[in-house]
Amino acid sequence: MKPHLQVMKFGGTSVGDASCIARVAEIVAQASRVGPLVVVVSAMSGVTNRLIEAATCSETGDRERATELLEALREQHFEALKILIQNPETRNLIALGIEELLREAHRLCQGTALIHELTVRTLDSVSSLGERLSAPLVAGALSERGVPSEAVEATELIVTDSYHGASEPLMEPTQIRCEARLRPLLQQAIVPVVTGFIGATAEGVLTTLGRGGSDYSATILGGALGADEVIIWTDVNGVLTADPRLVPGARTIPEISYREAAELAHFGAKVLHPKTLRAVTQSGIPVWIRNTFEPEHPGTKITPQGRKSSAGVKALTAIRDVSLIAVGGPGIVGLPDVVGRTFSTTSNVRANVLLISQSSSQNDICFIVFSSDAKRTVDALRQQFAQDLMHQKVEHITLDPNIAIVAVVGENMRGTVGMAGRTFSVLGRENINIIAIAQGSSETNISFVVSSQDMKRALLAVHQEFALDTRNAQETSSASK
Repeated sequence: MKPHLQVMKFGGTSVGDASCIARVAEIVAQASRVGPLVVVVSAMSGVTNRLIEAATCSETGDRERATELLEALREQHFEALKILIQNPETRNLIALGIEELLREAHRLCQGTALIHELTVRTLDSVSSLGERLSAPLVAGALSERGVPSEAVEATELIVTDSYHGASEPLMEPTQIRCEARLRPLLQQAIVPVVTGFIGATAEGVLTTLGRGGSDYSATILGGALGADEVIIWTDVNGVLTADPRLVPGARTIPEISYREAAELAHFGAKVLHPKTLRAVTQSGIPVWIRNTFEPEHPGTKITPQGRKSSAGVKALTAIRDVSLIAVGGPGIVGLPDVVGRTFSTTSNVRANVLLISQSSSQNDICFIVFSSDAKRTVDALRQQFAQDLMHQKVEHITLDPNIAIVAVVGENMRGTVGMAGRTFSVLGRENINIIAIAQGSSETNISFVVSSQDMKRALLAVHQEFALDTRNAQETSSASK
């Protein structure tokens, strides 16, 4: 029989310090006794943010602060190394690697300071260093426990396009490289510990998959190797019915579909990177979300079909750091291809459109992007429609940053009458004003826009309306019997 292959990904909180890494090593050591596995790791907690801050300080000429940040990272990693690795030979080897990576960080920051410009390519190189620092520590911790392991840089495995900051994988060459580099290690019962978040172009130029991209790395490797399952270890007990910080009654969902998980990730459920499921959808590989700090908890299983819910609604999610852009005025009704021009311009600046709504009169098109993308999107649109604005064919291009999206998600909603009616009735009873509404033809989600100050009240009201706190508890209980 073909051995059961797992890909396990551990996020930043899971490898946050020496004690966390030791816990990860125990989980991996137990799993390695059952069958082969590949481990994917993020940077230690806070490391990527500090690396980016060091690079940004270098760009503005604050070399002293950049040096302080890099020295703090050195202390953080050497402290973990001292606790985790007792074998002198292994410790010295990892120490040399840490020193070399930190020298690389200093060189990149010095170069940035000299030209007073932080290029996207340099930012990729700097921000990738966190994963490159953590992978040898995790591999060393496994070796200490008698588990043969090897740190592997994803630049050897994941081939991407050349778009820095949010590159996309090229699966065919990635599969070839994974088979050549990882399969021999697996056959020798060696656990590869791969740097998440990172890839490289075919020419070998380092790229990154975007913030939070280690989840994506895991499913890319799972898809390339034909893994039996991918397990994403994080700091929550799976996918919840809502953000527990906003909705105290939120509960873990035992099983959801790819489509439901993708909708939740798209609209801000931080437990899963939005692109994560792309690499496994065709092969149908199940993806688990589990808690490193409660490994006995079964978590959430994500499968092609999921499990139907009697409520129709499976979960709610919300995202606040977004802005609404409106292009409009009566003149756009007769303006050729205004929709095409709007979204091709948005695409050209690589802004991710989260939601679109258009009036039936076509007087206004409004859409939502992340706030970090908003200014450059509006600037590009004003440039694109400069002549139309001048002649008042387009009257306004406006930006509203004080909004939030709430999404009501569930595969079974399309077969259940009255989902939209119940949703908007309860919002009306709570006097919550709806700014815009969008519903996909699949009817897997109903999304609406409210002011950011109303977001929490909207979540609480809808969560209570569909009894997600008690219903998911019942479904979890019945699933475990």
